[in-house]
Amino acid sequence: MKALSLFAGVGGIDLGFEQAGGEVIWANEIDEKASITYKQNFKSHLEVKDIAKVDTQMLPNFDVLLAGFPCQAFSIAGYRKGFEDERGNLFFEVDRIIKDKQPPVVFLENVKNLVSHDNGNTFRVIKEALEAHGYHVKHSVLNAKEYGNIPQNRERIYIVGFLDKEAYKNFNFPDPVELKKKLSDVIDFAKKVDDKYYYSADKYSFYDLLEESVVSQSSIYQWRRQYVRENKSGVCPTLTANMGTGGHNVPLILSNHGIRKLTPRECFNLMGYPKNYKLPDVAQSHLYKQAGNSVVVPVIKQVMIEVFDAIDEASKYQNNIAQAQ
Repeated sequence: MKALSLFAGVGGIDLGFEQAGGEVIWANEIDEKASITYKQNFKSHLEVKDIAKVDTQMLPNFDVLLAGFPCQAFSIAGYRKGFEDERGNLFFEVDRIIKDKQPPVVFLENVKNLVSHDNGNTFRVIKEALEAHGYHVKHSVLNAKEYGNIPQNRERIYIVGFLDKEAYKNFNFPDPVELKKKLSDVIDFAKKVDDKYYYSADKYSFYDLLEESVVSQSSIYQWRRQYVRENKSGVCPTLTANMGTGGHNVPLILSNHGIRKLTPRECFNLMGYPKNYKLPDVAQSHLYKQAGNSVVVPVIKQVMIEVFDAIDEASKYQNNIAQAQ
């Protein structure tokens, strides 16, 4: 199956789709730095432009629309203005393309708070818009640590719409999988990394408190403005887009060489990107933002496998009906 990808970012959704057996043929992303990362890792055509300027008449034919549309407007970490925020309004650009192209399948991803935002009205508008175009819709909130075998506590809503009612009936979200990966599988506690990642007394006034609190390699810590928060569950807290800017969203670890923040590569590891995924030579802050804005690739893969299976089953059912007639 061939896909068109909107708000492609660095290609997390696209990667999961292709790992499941699909092919992304066209993508759109407005962020120049994210586009650099995308182009280093994908062969599909990437349009670097505002989605509002995408002419649907110029788009190729495709089977699946993929869109992790901007979520800051609906996020606890953001301002939660929803459709009042211009980023929230970008859903209607997705809706425009869906209406004009009518792909057999639509796949959307967003923060879990999309469901409860504005007393459920935001999600209702999105669901009703899809249904108005003839789609049968299912949604679920999945956590990366439960559905992706990735040690990160990251809950996201996944929305899948089918034009074919039989495929819709056949589709179920994936079952949970056992979390076997440990933090030490995605973070190298033993390796000496660049000095810029380490915290020290001469650079941070609160270092004494860090030294007193950051004591285990089985936990990830966060500086919370006035105290240190330990995440004792053995997984990383949700990675955010602003963790490269400092402040209280920076995950910290106790490495063999001192207390440090995660490297961009480790953040991409915690999003389930493969080791051969290339990170370009751009500012570190951009790489942190790209990881924090992305999706957990193995979760996407598992959902897409279920989508493909549902379509295959529907196709077999329809073929049997045709033969019987």
